Amino acid sequence: MVVSKEFKPISGSERVPLRNAREIGTPDPNEVVQVTVVLRSKGSDAHAASIKEMSAQPLKERRYLSREELAAINAPAPDDVAKVKKFAEELGLTVVKESPESSSISLSGTVAALSKAFGTKLSMYDSPRGKYRGRVGPVQVPADLDGIIVGVFGLDNRPVARPHSIRRKKYGATAADEPTDCPNLAYTPVDLAKEYNFPSELDGSGQCIGIVELGGGYTDSDMSSYFGKLGIATPEIVAVPVGTGANNPGSEADGEVALDIQVAGAIAPKAKIVVYFSGPSDKEFLDAINAAINDKDNKPTVISISWGGPEDVHTTLMKKKMDSALGQAALLGVTVFCSAGDDGSRDLCEQQKCPGDDGRAHVDFPASSPHVTSCGGTRLDSSTETVWNDAPGNATGGGISDFFPVPSWQATVNTTPNVNGSGMGRGVPDVAGDADPCTGYVVLCDGTWYDGQQNPPIGGTSAVTPLWAGLTALINQKLGKPIGYLDPLLYNNYEQLARAGALKPITEGNNGYLKYGLQTPGYNAGPGWNPCTGLGTPNGAALIQALSNL
Repeated sequence: MVVSKEFKPISGSERVPLRNAREIGTPDPNEVVQVTVVLRSKGSDAHAASIKEMSAQPLKERRYLSREELAAINAPAPDDVAKVKKFAEELGLTVVKESPESSSISLSGTVAALSKAFGTKLSMYDSPRGKYRGRVGPVQVPADLDGIIVGVFGLDNRPVARPHSIRRKKYGATAADEPTDCPNLAYTPVDLAKEYNFPSELDGSGQCIGIVELGGGYTDSDMSSYFGKLGIATPEIVAVPVGTGANNPGSEADGEVALDIQVAGAIAPKAKIVVYFSGPSDKEFLDAINAAINDKDNKPTVISISWGGPEDVHTTLMKKKMDSALGQAALLGVTVFCSAGDDGSRDLCEQQKCPGDDGRAHVDFPASSPHVTSCGGTRLDSSTETVWNDAPGNATGGGISDFFPVPSWQATVNTTPNVNGSGMGRGVPDVAGDADPCTGYVVLCDGTWYDGQQNPPIGGTSAVTPLWAGLTALINQKLGKPIGYLDPLLYNNYEQLARAGALKPITEGNNGYLKYGLQTPGYNAGPGWNPCTGLGTPNGAALIQALSNL
């Protein structure tokens, strides 16, 4: 695309079509689309300095911002807001919402008006992942708004995230991608709480767990039946629509939603569970994360995100803006857990269905953000716990980021170079838990039990994020204070936590990926941190005691 002298490209916003996508036409010029416009914020530099300071502080010295304080710091300059609103009015765009807490304004307008406003051509594409409205090249802004508008999301609505849950085929299946050594175990979250020594006297009272969902939904009848069978009172569950998102059961994503709620709710049954429903595009994903972080009504102190995609799927700008939002969660004392993916070191959803199918290793985003605690997967059977790898089926994600450098706190442990030969970067994951569908989770979804009887249980690293989120709610209850940004606490105090038995290292296995005839070099488990299971799986009671000592 030729950049007009009247426009300036937004750095890092460049797009290319999805792999194997073909252009099939143009969208209806009168279709109304909503975009999120991110403005520059005076708080960016201050946030980075505060997070760096927090990373080196012991838990007892941490002081968190209120959401009101964060909004005041993030609010863009009134003159900048006025210029953007005038620009929108002149182009026939409507201001839908102003969000000072996320330094953004939501605008709606026709495809024709938005294309003109942001100097880009929108086309329709057909791809192995479905039809989408897309663009090629950068988003542009008028020269007089260059530096004021720093991001525009929503023009392109391709899916950038998918759920990280795995349903095996029915028992007795002989598909080529089914493991041959499957133990066929089914755990309830209560079973796993015992396996991981979560303290039974804590129940999450007074806590709120936020769960980000980019599709699907749940029914109240499923939830009451599930918790009733476990002998647990049904937690308070609240659905929060974000944008056009809604609790909308009836799709494949329902299994992800059920898994997340039921695991977190069974671990911390007295915690309030708030589910933020949005969609899988970059705009919707960013809006959902901002909604959860900045929720002044429910005020979650723990957020579970079981959706993601290879780092290459996201634009450079998207990775930076979402990482910035996740950093702000740390300033509020909010702990964020993200699943590391279910397709081993390759981190692709299916053959030919994701960009980056290049035979190289990839890590999942937002799990690779240095402001989240990323969760890998294990196989937990009656005698051992090893890296989850059901080759030629699925395996835990993990590896070395090609985008984020090694955080200061992760430099305290021995990491490993990227198998792609691109050097050192942020290592993924940080922690782990049972994720293998062969030793999966009992889930009730759309009236069907996945309990190891007629239907195999559900697995995936998706299950590990609500497991750790529930444990964190118990920790916050015990300490009487949110632990917040967890990774610096784990890494800076790893030797102390290891001596206390708070984290169990997983030393057997690898996440090399072999599926559909495609093979990618992987990483091996080992003592200390490794790119399959991070620092290990939890001993809940010992971890709470060790954090109390900090």
